[in-house]
Amino acid sequence: MYVAVKGGEAAIANAHRLLADRRRGDRSLPAIGIDQIVAQLALAVDRVMAEASLYDRMLAALAVRQSRGDMIEAIFLLRAYRTTLPRLGYSNPIDTARMKIERRVSATYKDLPGGQLLGPTFDYTHRLLDPSLLADDAVDEPALRDAESGRVMRVSEILAQEGLIEGDGEMPEDHEIGDLTREPMEFPMTRDLRLQALARGDEGFL
Repeated sequence: MYVAVKGGEAAIANAHRLLADRRRGDRSLPAIGIDQIVAQLALAVDRVMAEASLYDRMLAALAVRQSRGDMIEAIFLLRAYRTTLPRLGYSNPIDTARMKIERRVSATYKDLPGGQLLGPTFDYTHRLLDPSLLADDAVDEPALRDAESGRVMRVSEILAQEGLIEGDGEMPEDHEIGDLTREPMEFPMTRDLRLQALARGDEGFL
């Protein structure tokens, strides 16, 4: 709030109405829905969730809509909301080698078991605008292959077998998991806090 602004609550309320008007835009066009944002702006939703440290697609989409697409403002909105929520528990670590893989590319180890998967990527679009997107043309079905069953070895495991990478080490049994969203950052940081900082960094979602 700017203390030099005159008019008090009336000026602030009118500023909110003006913002809502600009957010709505042209009334002759249908308003963009939360479901549309979740489905068609999925990367924006993912980024807001990651940097706000709150996994909720509907709330992240609401923040994107409320901020008129300003990603930084959307992240601030969701972070502020998250501070009002109680911590109910901790999630269990997952074995990423058992998850379904849609994209898997490694410049470190090119001969990956099972091959490299490009998946949905912008890497080969040459960063050229696609005029066909100006019209709502039909989209071709992608070519898919059967999902592989079983465990997919991580690149870090391959390098570890060759003695090229240091292990993670073991945490003490009495170690309490830190929470970067509720406690100030202190150095040296433990591994759990380092991973949290990486996950919340700009485009640093894991």
